[in-house]
Amino acid sequence: MKITGTRSYIEVEVDGKVVKISGEMTVGGFVAFKDSIKQWQVPKNEPIDSTVKNELIEKIIQKTKDSHMIITFE
Repeated sequence: MKITGTRSYIEVEVDGKVVKISGEMTVGGFVAFKDSIKQWQVPKNEPIDSTVKNELIEKIIQKTKDSHMIITFE
């Protein structure tokens, strides 16, 4: 899993797929908006169902929980 981003979004790459998740930078982390997870950017416009969305959120939380940039969801 690779996570990159800016002040207003993160891009997450998992198994060759990429999703852009909107949010905002906070002190010590990033708050990502669950509602912005709708479709993959790569492959183009492939929808993300609720099961995959929840798995993705859990993987992101686990990967960043002990880092200097903690990602949370609302």
